Amino acid sequence: MSGWLKALAYGAGGVAVAGLAALVALQERLVYVPVLPGLARAYPITPARLRLSYEDVWLRAADGVRLHSWFIRHSPTCRGPTILFFQENAGNIAHRLEFVRLMMQRLQCNVFMLSYRGYGESGGYPSQKGITYDAQAALDHLAQRKDIDTSRIVIFGRSLGGAVGAVLAKNNPDKVAALILENTFTSILDMAGIMLPFLRWFIGGSSSKGPKLLNCVVRSPWSTLDIVGEVEQPILFLSGLQDELVPPSHMKMLYDKAVEHNRNCRFVDFPSGMHMDTWMSGGDRYWRAIQLFLDQYAPEVQSRDASFKSEIAEDDEAAD
Repeated sequence: MSGWLKALAYGAGGVAVAGLAALVALQERLVYVPVLPGLARAYPITPARLRLSYEDVWLRAADGVRLHSWFIRHSPTCRGPTILFFQENAGNIAHRLEFVRLMMQRLQCNVFMLSYRGYGESGGYPSQKGITYDAQAALDHLAQRKDIDTSRIVIFGRSLGGAVGAVLAKNNPDKVAALILENTFTSILDMAGIMLPFLRWFIGGSSSKGPKLLNCVVRSPWSTLDIVGEVEQPILFLSGLQDELVPPSHMKMLYDKAVEHNRNCRFVDFPSGMHMDTWMSGGDRYWRAIQLFLDQYAPEVQSRDASFKSEIAEDDEAAD
């Protein structure tokens, strides 16, 4: 090999090694984004700004990290379900308050919003192991409260929050009534190949056919596809078909995996839904899908409900 070809090969190899080293060192910063560019870490608003009744709740995770959260009550006499909400990877819980306000209005529910470690006013630094501890601390707190119906605790997770929620539901079949996943990925391993296409030859989840040589260096794989197949509770999948970040095929793969053993799964897609706005573009049909799911699987009084699928089909016909 001529000298210049050797130099080119060594140079390319050096760049690849340097790129891999940077990826290994900075991967948490790519997965977790507590502070949005140009904004402060502090909450821009609190629930009080939206006239929501709330309390600050401080928790301790199993490893001692101090966590902040909001418990937002619908009303003093509300005995509806309590939604344990897990957010996406970027920003903080305050950025989701408008969604939560509308959720409480439409579903007549309480909402518990956890600030992951390293986010908002919570201490520590985000990691898969740590956030799993955080989620467990939030659920344990809710399970001990005397002012809610603890038999109607429902997890709602969007994107990264869906991965967090799936793990928590799997680990707590006796404390969680149902699980709702919106625009969630099959795994961070699969997402790595989407965000950085050259990585798909080296990193991939259980559905990937590549060599997966670098899977071992990924510290937060969040392999939701493997977890969802072990969730016993009913699951509602909400998929925005215009999702520009997580391919909609990921949600379909999660659903297909879940229904292999879990008959109480429902899949609803929204043709114009993008990653962050499915709840807006979905309109009444979005909220009705959730309400029907809650009525069937987290009811106040056990009763025979109409078929979920037929009700959604009726909504589709009315919309046409």
